[in-house]
This record gives sequence, structure tokens and C-alpha cells, in this order.
Amino acid sequence: MSVTGQTVRSLLLAFAWRGRETEGEQAAERLANGRSTLGSAFGVTPFVRRIYGLGAVLALGTVLLAPLPALAAKYAAIVVDARTGEVLHEENADTLTYPASLTKMMTLYLTFDALDEGRLRLDQSLPVSAWAEAQSPTKLGLRAGKTLRVEQAILGLVTKSANDASVVLAEALGGSEAKFAEMMTRKARELGMRNTVFRNSNGLPNMEQLTTARDFSILSRAMLSDHSRYYPYFSRRNFVYGGRSLNNHNRLMSRYEGMDGIKTGYTVASGFNLAASAVRDGRRLVAVVLGGKSAASRDARMEAILDKAFDKPSRGSEAPVVARAGDEDAPRTTAKGKPSAKPETIAQLASTVSTPAAVRPPARLSDEEADTKADGSKWGVQIGAFSTREASNRALNQATKQAPFLLRAAKPAVTPVKANGSTVYRARMVGLDERTARKVCSELTRSGHRCVTVSPNEKL
Repeated sequence: MSVTGQTVRSLLLAFAWRGRETEGEQAAERLANGRSTLGSAFGVTPFVRRIYGLGAVLALGTVLLAPLPALAAKYAAIVVDARTGEVLHEENADTLTYPASLTKMMTLYLTFDALDEGRLRLDQSLPVSAWAEAQSPTKLGLRAGKTLRVEQAILGLVTKSANDASVVLAEALGGSEAKFAEMMTRKARELGMRNTVFRNSNGLPNMEQLTTARDFSILSRAMLSDHSRYYPYFSRRNFVYGGRSLNNHNRLMSRYEGMDGIKTGYTVASGFNLAASAVRDGRRLVAVVLGGKSAASRDARMEAILDKAFDKPSRGSEAPVVARAGDEDAPRTTAKGKPSAKPETIAQLASTVSTPAAVRPPARLSDEEADTKADGSKWGVQIGAFSTREASNRALNQATKQAPFLLRAAKPAVTPVKANGSTVYRARMVGLDERTARKVCSELTRSGHRCVTVSPNEKL
């Protein structure tokens, strides 16, 4: 197919500079990903894609044109309470679009998984392949045959948004970037990201790599709950590599009160993206803005929706009245003194207020709980306290459906407890280790349910 003058003009306009940003990820990603997309559009080889500049592409007289991206960048946003999962603002939150470099958040999530499980070490040196070296900027400038330490790769992703470092991690964990992308998509499904598909580790243009603002709010909350140990990496303002100081592309961290991460992204097809988290007065929110027209407008919009959400009280912000010793499972009353409805599903369940074990009278254990108590290594999770045994069983069934893999070895335990002259039925899943118990509660909380972990030292 011949490349006409009109075709060339149209492509050049599509990749033209749309703002005045001259430094940071906005300029670098715009240039780098624009070139990469042009290479894909013209169907050229990886070798040609490494020739930086449009001149080499325009010199190709006749090429096969691949389809241009089917989705245009469309604005989408969501703000969520990080603790409760309550949605405080949303607009086009389920609209499919491209994640761009927000993709690297999942690469990092799986990296942190591997660190926790001992499959990687922060000081471990990973090999750099020719494919990693061939990635378009933004990059660290890695060379095939050399190595990169895991911690350097992490910092390269969170500050420079380095595409080559992302591939190094992907190949180390998946064997190849394609297999790692399959791992990323599987993990997305496990976390509840139902509309996300990954095809690469770094977010360089791929028409099949899709997501939504809601899905990345889920990943943002998962990063905070599952990998709080590593989350401070996202707050790093700069990273020194190869004698250069590489600044974090998230400029809002330097001017928005309480913001401490998470990740920016840009391609022509996606627009300007940002997943962010901020905390004020002990309350943490996560927010995602996709499809910004410029870095400046995206940042301004992020500030506006966060400000509005922080001013809006959460539905769960009214603290329950602390129960008397032994009455921790009693039907709650709100801070205004009004009795709350007895929960019948885990979606309706309010958090249990724990009383220190030292002042609680011992309660009669069910057989399942007695078995758990005998093994001091076992933990459990409490789904709630309900007015009937049947309601407790229904809640446990719902919890098992929500996290079937994590709860596959757990045992249900429904225990009657006297509270305020009436009987409530405490619903727990027991026989877990600490890590699994915390992951179960993270999973249920992300889905809008309530859950508290129960340690083996707590009086059951």
C-alpha cells in the first residue's frame, strides 16, 4: 500500500506535540511511545524501530499499514477510599482504554510478590537481554549482556518509567515478556480487575492491552494492602543511575498535600494517565485519571477530584460505639446513638470493634475453633456477627465464593455469642496462616465487604 502525502500528514498530526512540557515523563514518553507507535503502524521491523527519528520511517516508500488504535483517548476517573473501598467519585470508570506506563504497576506488584516469596532478592543481579536493550525510551540505557540489580530495576520503573528495566524484571520472572504478560493478566483476574488484559510489561503501545480506571483503582488498593512494605518506593523523588539523577515523573508529589505515589503514563492512544494515592488526617484515598489532554490538565483534574473527595465524609467515617467487654459482636450503634441494622450479608457488615483480650471473659469455643486454638500457628478471619445461624452461613458461603483459592483449606466456624441479652452468631473462617488471613481480608475489603483477621493469641 502506498503512503500518500495525506497519510503522512495525518500520522504526523496524530503524533504532534500537544503541550508545552519540556521535561520529565510527559515529554519523554510522548516522544518515545509516539515513535514506537509509528513503527508499529508502518509494520517495520524491530531494527527499524530502533532508528530514532521520523526521517528513517518516512524514507520507506511503500509499507504495509497496520490498523491504527481502535480506541481514542477518553477521559475517565475514579476516587476510592483505600480502606473501605467506597467509591467517592467516578466518571467513565468502566470505559475501556489503554494503560500506558501504568502497566508497570502490575510488573512491580508481581516483583514484590516474588520478593516476599523468596524468588527474588533486592540485591540480586538480573541479566539484560537484547530484547530489553531494544526497548524504546524512556529507558535506563541498559546493554545486552550486562546485569541490573532488582532494586535498581524497581527504582528505574517508579522514577524514570524505564521500559528496558521493566523487560528485565519480566524475563526474570516469566522467562519471556510474553509469558510474563500472561502472568500479569492472571493476577489481574485474581485481584478483581475484570476488564484488564496485559500484552507487555511496560505499557508500550499494543491495541490488545486494555484496562479501565476502576481496574487500576483496584490495583492501587492492592498495592497498598498487599505490599505496604514496598510502597515507599513510589515516594522516591529521584534515583541516581549511571551518574545521572533521574527525577520522579509524578510532579504532584511535590505540591499536593499528602500525595506519596503512585505512577504516571502516556501514549498517544491513552492520553495522559495518573494513578495516585494521598493521605490526610489518617484517611487515605486512591484515585485514577485516564485520558488527560495534557500533563498539566491531568494533574489539575487529579487535584480537583481528590480535594472534593477529601471534603466528602466517608459512609464508614462514623465510628461505632465501643462495646462492653464480651459484647464485641453485638449489633452496632453509630456515633449518633442510632442502632444499625443487623447485617445479613458480608456486604452489609460493619467492622467489629475489638476489645483487648486481657479484659474479655473467655467464650465457649466451637469444635473448629478449638482445633485452631490448639495450633498456635493458625489464624482466622471474621466475616461478621449475624442475627441468625443461617445468615452467618450465607455470609461464609459468599466469602468463599469471593476468595475461593485463598479459602480452599479454611474451615467455617459459626459460634453463638450472648450480647446485650440476645444471641448473635459469629461467622469465621479458621485454620489459616497469618499471610493468607491478611490476604483474604484484603480481597474481601477490595470487593466492598468487611473482614477482620483473628490472631491465634486472641480469645475466640
